[in-house]
Amino acid sequence: MTEKKLGKRTTLVHGGTRRSQYGEVSEAVFLTQGFVYDSAEAAEQRFIKAGDDEFIYARYGNPTVRMFEDRMAAITGYEDAFACASGMAAVNGALMALSKAGDHVVASRALFGSCLFVLESVLARFGVEITLVDGTDNAAWETAIRPDTALVFLEAISNPTLEVIDLRHVVEVAHRVGAKVIVDDAMATPIYSYAAGCGADLCVISTTKHVDGQGRMLGGVVCGDRETIRGPVETYLKHTGAALNPFSAWVHLKSLDTLDLRVRAQAAGALKIAETLEGHPKLTGVRYPGLASHRQHAIAMRQAESGGTVLAFEVAGGRDACFRVLNALEIFTISNNFADSKSIVTHPATTTHQRLPQEQKEILGITPGLVRLSVGLEDTDDLLADLMSALEKA
Repeated sequence: MTEKKLGKRTTLVHGGTRRSQYGEVSEAVFLTQGFVYDSAEAAEQRFIKAGDDEFIYARYGNPTVRMFEDRMAAITGYEDAFACASGMAAVNGALMALSKAGDHVVASRALFGSCLFVLESVLARFGVEITLVDGTDNAAWETAIRPDTALVFLEAISNPTLEVIDLRHVVEVAHRVGAKVIVDDAMATPIYSYAAGCGADLCVISTTKHVDGQGRMLGGVVCGDRETIRGPVETYLKHTGAALNPFSAWVHLKSLDTLDLRVRAQAAGALKIAETLEGHPKLTGVRYPGLASHRQHAIAMRQAESGGTVLAFEVAGGRDACFRVLNALEIFTISNNFADSKSIVTHPATTTHQRLPQEQKEILGITPGLVRLSVGLEDTDDLLADLMSALEKA
């Protein structure tokens, strides 16, 4: 099948399928580290140049993993992809593969803590100059991106404060000087991803989130043009051991069958909850890109058809009031993941972003009253009833 002619749901079910000689219906899982050659000459030739459907070692590639890579590239609109052991392996791999000592990297300030660590503690340690900017300020990007800037990195929708960046503007400014743009698409979701459509060179996705979507497997993927993915990205990742294992790839493949259905249902629930919570007397604010009150609402809706599956709200009264709400919830799970089929609440200031300096938390808007809410697949009315009951205890 020519995947470019197929709809997204069809591609999610059939894209990149490789069948063995047995003609299995469900994708096969190839739990093998190595591969056998017909002769010494064949082994030599494969190490010189492996064909599209030839494999050497599971750290370099595997038929199950390759199916997953092909499918993820197709649904995000890129030529190719390399699957990784986790979302952070994908972020680290993309940044490390495309930068070197003396390079200049510009990134949005509103990033997940581990992403900031890779930039400020890992890349900086090896002589890469890092400049952080307010990602929602177009002028800040224009000032920070220089003729010697090699990379630009940002989250399409920031975690946990849900800032939305004008991606087309950033890409245009970066490409003027030849810098590559890498977008973290975890919060945007693979279904509503707009990185490729806006011209970003690469997108990285934590497939732990929406792709697996059921709290089972870690995973990540770097998507981009074939030359970059099968060149510096694959070279770095295969030699540093970040490859996704075949069983996780197989579970991810089976999850892709329902990805579009799940994400659309979760996003619809997120919008309804955000609209209902807005103006609640126990809250000082609700953040969701799909709300007209969101500061970047117009940009968000120009770039994507949905605000995603995650919202945030601020409880009046700070940490103690916030904890009373979280502890009173009966359906929502207190955890630090998001995009699961189970609805999850997180208190970023004391968990996922706990180690950020207080000054940085204040700049990013990670306050003691902030709650990140990931909407699952439960009945939305049940989730709203649970939230309203808990807010009465704030």
